[in-house]
Amino acid sequence: MRTALTIAGTDPSGGAGIQADIKTMTANGVYAMSAVTALVAQNTTGVRSIVECAPDFLAEQLDCVFTDIFPDAVKTGMVASIPLIEVIADKLTEYGAKNLVVDPVMVATSGDRLISEDAVEALKARLLPLAAVITPNIPEAELLWGRDIRSTADMEAAARAIHEAYGCAVLCKGGHSLSDANDLLWQEDGGQWFRGRRIDNPNTHGTGCTLSSAIASNLAKGYGLAESVERAKTYLSGALGAMLDLGRGPGPMDHAFDIKPQYRREAT
Repeated sequence: MRTALTIAGTDPSGGAGIQADIKTMTANGVYAMSAVTALVAQNTTGVRSIVECAPDFLAEQLDCVFTDIFPDAVKTGMVASIPLIEVIADKLTEYGAKNLVVDPVMVATSGDRLISEDAVEALKARLLPLAAVITPNIPEAELLWGRDIRSTADMEAAARAIHEAYGCAVLCKGGHSLSDANDLLWQEDGGQWFRGRRIDNPNTHGTGCTLSSAIASNLAKGYGLAESVERAKTYLSGALGAMLDLGRGPGPMDHAFDIKPQYRREAT
């Protein structure tokens, strides 16, 4: 069985972070492992508080995984401090990690910055050059590019510039009132659009975590990057299309929408 590792923070409500990553990886047929960067008190209405993991303890978690069950792919989520970014980069380099998907969680849907400018610079210098692909949304791509993105032509220019700056493939995600559900993958040989349909579901908590974890899962299984993105987008559409409705805010998706019915049947 292929394996994948998520390095991210928690979500006790289960819709985002490591909980969403593990559900997604399991649903996509790989064995999921995790290293916790932070304990996050959050739910569908927002984040209340964050307790960061000590860098030495994060290093021990990563040592435990890589020296025992080596992951076929790795996904990173929100990492808000320079010491944690450095530990992750050091360990991924030390062990020669494969198929790294970096979800550069820097800007909330509300537009609020989630990490400091110094941490952004550390992310650029240490993690992005190690990635097979990064998955910024529009505000995050603007931050990495240093310019506003107002059109699909801007998306293409930004994705190309980010790719050239850091040497990794870039999946610039649409949405945020631009390009609907269409995403742009930029690799060495140019750009490729992945068309999608916007699903009328307000419950989108954890979509970024889910997409990046699904891409990592498919890379772990041996699919190429373009096909991994296509399969991940199809999975995400299915999870959204199941129309799960939980919580008082924008709720989670049904990550298990495609699990065999006999294992989902309720007691009668």
